[in-house]
Order: sequence, then structure tokens, then C-alpha cells
Amino acid sequence: MGEARKFDPTFKGPIHNRGCTDVFCCILFILAILGYFAVGILAWSQGDPRKVIYPTDSRGQFCGQAGTPLEKKPLLFYFNILKCASPLTLLEFQCPTTQLCVESCPTKHMTLLKAYLNKGEQEYYKQFCKEGVDFSKMSAPEILRDGLCPSMLMSSKPFTRRCLPALSTMKGGVVVVGNETIFDNGEGEKVNATDFLDASKKSNVVVEARQVAMRIFEDYTVSWYWILIGLVIAMVVSLIFIILLRYLAGIMIWVMIVMVILVIGYGIFHCAMEYRSLKGEPGSDVTIRDLGLQTDFSVYLQIRQTWLAFMIILSIVEVVVILLLIFLRKRVLIAIALIKEASRAVGHVMSSLFYPLLTFALLALVIAYWAITAVFLSTSNEQVYKVFNTTECDYSRNTCNPETFNTTNITAQCPDAECLFAFYGGETYYHKYLILFQFYNVFLFFWCANFVTALGQVTLAGAFASYYWAFKKPDDIPANPICSSLGRALRYHTGSLAFGSLILSLVQVIRVLLEYLDQKLKAAQNRFAKFLLSCLKCCFWCLEKFIKFLNRNAYIMVAIYGKSFCTSARDAFFLLMRNIIRVAVLDKVTDFLLFLGKLLIVGIVGICSFFFFSGRIKAVEQTAPSLNYYWVPILTVVVGSYLIAHGFFSVYAMCVDTLFLCFLEDLERNDGTAERPYFMSQNLLTILKKSNEDQAKTVD
Repeated sequence: MGEARKFDPTFKGPIHNRGCTDVFCCILFILAILGYFAVGILAWSQGDPRKVIYPTDSRGQFCGQAGTPLEKKPLLFYFNILKCASPLTLLEFQCPTTQLCVESCPTKHMTLLKAYLNKGEQEYYKQFCKEGVDFSKMSAPEILRDGLCPSMLMSSKPFTRRCLPALSTMKGGVVVVGNETIFDNGEGEKVNATDFLDASKKSNVVVEARQVAMRIFEDYTVSWYWILIGLVIAMVVSLIFIILLRYLAGIMIWVMIVMVILVIGYGIFHCAMEYRSLKGEPGSDVTIRDLGLQTDFSVYLQIRQTWLAFMIILSIVEVVVILLLIFLRKRVLIAIALIKEASRAVGHVMSSLFYPLLTFALLALVIAYWAITAVFLSTSNEQVYKVFNTTECDYSRNTCNPETFNTTNITAQCPDAECLFAFYGGETYYHKYLILFQFYNVFLFFWCANFVTALGQVTLAGAFASYYWAFKKPDDIPANPICSSLGRALRYHTGSLAFGSLILSLVQVIRVLLEYLDQKLKAAQNRFAKFLLSCLKCCFWCLEKFIKFLNRNAYIMVAIYGKSFCTSARDAFFLLMRNIIRVAVLDKVTDFLLFLGKLLIVGIVGICSFFFFSGRIKAVEQTAPSLNYYWVPILTVVVGSYLIAHGFFSVYAMCVDTLFLCFLEDLERNDGTAERPYFMSQNLLTILKKSNEDQAKTVD
């Protein structure tokens, strides 16, 4: 497991006289970043986000786009909505019928023949026809033959910027459109309203999902300021908790442990009360399986099985927490001492509490750049037109040019054929390699995000190592340890950070590819392939966790000794292996205690937000906003509170890990004699039953 550290009288903490490490990886990372900017510029020059926002007509023009002739026509109208019921809609995401941008949806049922014979209705009907239609010069059959107008109109309503039939259901489950059940389609045939229901569903594959999304969006619009207040409260609670740990670490840890047990216990009690109150209620005995997937999630809270499941889960968590505390009670005392030492370190380096804000800002920048580039890449294809027809034709699904389509012999062989916009694609070199650009965007996103995280870990590790190796604390602690550590990391170790984050990114990209393959093979019947894929996913998940653990400790060594990534990773690994018992128990117990702190903060804020948004608090019942799903702001506050608490406690976790490695180094380098005194605090010396000779003489 490598040789133990030898005493070095010149070693006083993070080395200042150091050189650049992993220069090749630094150059590679800089070139990759420049390439990333090039891909972004190329995507921004080719992409068009309007394709995501606005619907397009049969010519690929955007409906309602400002500064275009269709600015005042924001809605998409289908000539024959029944064709949207074709499986082609699901395959190519395009209805095989003419689509037109209109100012408003039709509000009444009318056939072309009826409008043709009634001059008073012609102007109304013409707004749903192609430009240039002249009822006085063309007969109704000629208009239908050339596909200039729809054969009929029906009462419609705008939904997701598309005109869909105004469907409703009468008593008995009868589907109607504008109070009518049977329609004349303008071609001498009768159409049932249920046919329009099927077509409407197919014309928008995600109708139900969008309904839920709209309701969630409405909830955010009326509760966003309360969500912000909840997140501010979570930030204040986290900050107060950290400050209290500085002075009352031991008491706070025990209070935290008891509070977590009580909070989980209250959750069990509340679930039991809800389970009991629903006894005998109509429909409460329905199972979750029988209920199926419902868009109104509050329905699940009306059945007893939901609360029973919550109660069982919380009970298991409660038992696990109590058993862990019982069997690890001795190690908990040592972990508390280590957290106390971390509290003192954070207290002397208070600027470390605000460093996560820089990490958060850099990560937000990386995520924003990736998301914007991804949108532009996905919308940088050109308009592709294909031949659509209802009868058999050799030219079906062939590409075509809408400008010259009527002059080709396709219309002669296929009289009902139309050249319609199908999707976005392209045949240029850019479009051929577009998938590579998208892959590069994803890979660089992982690499940059991991680099930002690594930079934060090295910066904090260098600052806390400066605290530990200061023999007289706080007199020997250097000024501005965070800024000094950040400067060393960027100046000397950009290559090492890039190397470590590159290895982690490669594993993460492989995991993404495995997830993609898993989605593709879900419908496959090959059990061996599924088993092999599951094994690979498990192995790479374990590998990612191991690399994260190794990288974290390697970065601490880089911050202290200024060596290359591989050398630091080797030294950290061997140091941990030589102290495997301490690592397996002590370090993980402190992680568990810090996790309980995050759990407590999330539990307090989550319970308060639950009672507020669900209207359970009578004093503020009128103040709480009216919501479709009250779990939307609750879940947002809970997730946000966890991220905020994680940001504060990540500083503590990095401090504990750094002090732990320094503590192990201290035990190997020194022996407590006057020539080789320990650098650890008196509390740790007492717990380990060790002492420095000078201190021992003073006591005598």
C-alpha cells in the first residue's frame, strides 16, 4: 500500500513553490473549449429556436412570428383534421394534410359547397383557404381538386397554438363538436364526432402531458414569490445551522440526530392518521395499480394504500437510522470531534461559506451555454418537403420542391398528391455531422461541469489544509486562504483538474449511451441483451462513484503538495488504504451526520411548506394561493432547500475530508516529540490518547 510518509521539517502545509502539472491536459482542455465555442457559433449561425416556439404551416413558415407576413396569424389550421389520425402522424410528427396559419379558429360548421352557394359566407370561408382563391372564377370541384380550400369547417378552439375541434362530452358519454354528433364532410359523406376525437389526440401526441404542464405553469405563476420566500427561509436556516455548529457542534449534532428521529416519527404518525381517517370513505380502498396513471395527482392522496406505502417507507428509514446510531455510537463521538474541528476551520475561513456561490454561478453558466447550444443545434436543420397522398403512389414519401411541384408529372400519376412540409433535415456536410456536434456538446458539458466542481474542491481543500498545518492557530493561518488557493489551482493545476474531470466525463458519457441503448431495447425480447446491459449499467455506476471518491481525495493531495493528478491519486489511494478502517467508519459516519443535517433542514422547510400550501394552517388559509396541484410548490421548495443545504454542507464535507487526510498524514509524519509535534488539535489528540511532549511537560 505504498510507503508511509516520512518526517519533513520544512513541510508547513500547502507548498507554495510548485510548478505546472499535467500541461498536456491543460492544452487539450483549452483546445476543447475553443472547439466548443466554435460549435456554439456554428450552431447559432445555423439554428432557429423559432421552430420550437411557433407552429409551421405546410410551407414551413412560422405562424405568428413577429416581423413576418404571418405575424397576425398565430394559429395553425388543418384542412382535414381526420388525416391526423393516420399512423404517419406518429412516425413523422406531421399530419398528411394542408396546414395554414390563420388569425382565429373557425367557430361554426360549414361545407365548401354551402359557402360557394352563399355569397355572404364566402369571405368568412376564404380566410381558411390558400391565398389567391377566387370563388367567382373557379367551381367548387376545381377548388377541392387543387387543394385550395378545406372541404368543410367545424367549430374549433385554439390549443397549443393549433385549431382543434371543440370537443365536449354530454351525459351518457356522447362526444359532440359544437353540440353536433354527425357532420357532412363536404364530399357527400357523414362523419362521426368521435372520429374527430381520435384525430385530435393524434394531431398532438403530448396533449395530456401539455395539459399537466400548463396547470403546473399556472401554479408557478401564482406561487413563485411564496416559493422564493421558502427558499430564502431555507438559506437562512442553513446559515444559522452552520453558525451554530461553529460554537455548539457537539450539542447541535445530538439535537440534529434527535430532531431527525422526531421528524421522521411525526411523518409516520401523520401517515397513520391519514390512513385511519380514510377508513370507510367511498373509493378509499382502491389500489394504486387499479387507479393507474392520473394527471390529477391529488387523487392518490384520497386512497388508503398511498398513505400506507408512505408509512412503511418512513418506518424503514426510522429503523435504519436508529440501528446505525446504536451500532456506531463510539464512532459517532469521534466524528463529532472531527466536525467540531471542521467548525473551527470554517470559522477561521468564513469566506469558504460563500465560495459555493461562485461554483453555482459557473455551473449555471455551463448549463445555460449547453442548453442554448443544444436548442440551436436541434433547430439548425433545413425544411424538407415530401409527397403526401391518400392512395397508393410510387412517389409517396419522396422529397419534393413546393415551388415546382405542380409542373412535375407526379400530379398526373397521383392526382391527390400534395407537396407538404414534413420535417427539418438537410444534406449538407453540416447536417451530416450534426449528430457529432450534438455529442460534442454533451461531452463538453460534462467535462466543463466536472471541471468547475473540481476547481471548487481544490480551492476549498487548499484553504482548509492551510488551517490544519498552521501550528499556532489562528496566528499561522495565511491571509485570504481561499483566494490564495484559487490562484494556485488556476495557475498551476488547470491541467490536473482537466485530467481528473476528463476521466469522470468519459464514464458519465458512457452511462448516458447505455441509458440511450436501454430505452431503445425496452421493446426487445432478447433477455440476454437486457441482462448484459443491466450489468454494464451497474458496473459503470459503481465505477463513476469510485472515480468521484478517488478524484476528490486526489484533488486534496494536489492542493497540498502540488503534484500531478496521477501521482496525487496514487498517494491518496495508498494513504486511505493504509488507514482503511478509519476511512470505512469514521469518514462515512461524518458524511452520515452531515446528511442528517441536510435532511433536518429539508424536513423542517418541507413540513412548513406542506401545511402552508395545502391550507392546513387556519391563520394563513386565505393567504395561501389557489393551486391545481399543491405539491408543485412544495416539491420545488423541498428540492431547492436540499440544493441550498447541500451547497452549505458541501463546504463542511470538503473541510472534513481535507482535515481527515491531513490528520492521517499527521499521524504518519509526526510522533508527538518536540522535534516532530502533531499539528492536530488538542481534542483530537485526547480522543486518540496521544499528546505532544511540550504540552505534556506543560501539564506536568
